[in-house]
Amino acid sequence: MLWTSFGVIMLIFFLSDASVEESFLYLYEQKKLGGLISIAALINLPLFFIALKKNKMAFAAGIVAISMLTVIFIALLKVN
Repeated sequence: MLWTSFGVIMLIFFLSDASVEESFLYLYEQKKLGGLISIAALINLPLFFIALKKNKMAFAAGIVAISMLTVIFIALLKVN
């Protein structure tokens, strides 16, 4: 979740002229925040494959669990 949050903040920082808080509110109002979170969650994909390659199954399982929580959060954003 930390890497996904970092990705969201970095994307907003580099792609928006407004402050981070204003960008969050604007994206939420436009129902685009879920899309930004899903793009930022792609950071977890290489981490997952590196963990598998290094045979760190518990770490890889944790990344899958966090990714599922992220999907649920995005789904809740889309419903509201």
